[in-house]
Amino acid sequence: MAPLLGVLRVLLGGFFALTGAAKLSEQIAAPASQQMKALFEQFAEVFPLKVFGYQPDPMSYQVAVGWLELLAGLLLALGPPKLQEISNFLLIVLMMGAIFTLVSLEESLITCVPAVVCLVLLLMLDICQYAVRTQKVVTPTGKKSPSTVTKS
Repeated sequence: MAPLLGVLRVLLGGFFALTGAAKLSEQIAAPASQQMKALFEQFAEVFPLKVFGYQPDPMSYQVAVGWLELLAGLLLALGPPKLQEISNFLLIVLMMGAIFTLVSLEESLITCVPAVVCLVLLLMLDICQYAVRTQKVVTPTGKKSPSTVTKS
């Protein structure tokens, strides 16, 4: 199961790193660049913290999401286990925000599918990695530990 989780982790990390890079550079996704700018203008309108009086600049919002996806994706794919856990958590929060945004914009269900699939895969990865870790801790080695109590 661990090799399968490793493959899933690398694939998800690579996917997020690429989507983050596409948000940061017009050269990677030139045709979609203008469309992405227009989308982030809409996304900024329904930003979750808007109820507290904060509405981000759409371009800054796009850059922040791009860097978060790029760095968290790279750490998920290539980082040490503790940073993988942190990046997985950050990507889960990001996908929950993406779903919130799409629902707030009343987008069609088909538009929400990629974010939902990514969220499910990230949650599955997190749960399975937790199960593997706890299984390693709980699995007995078969050796008896020496007794610390001696009879006199």
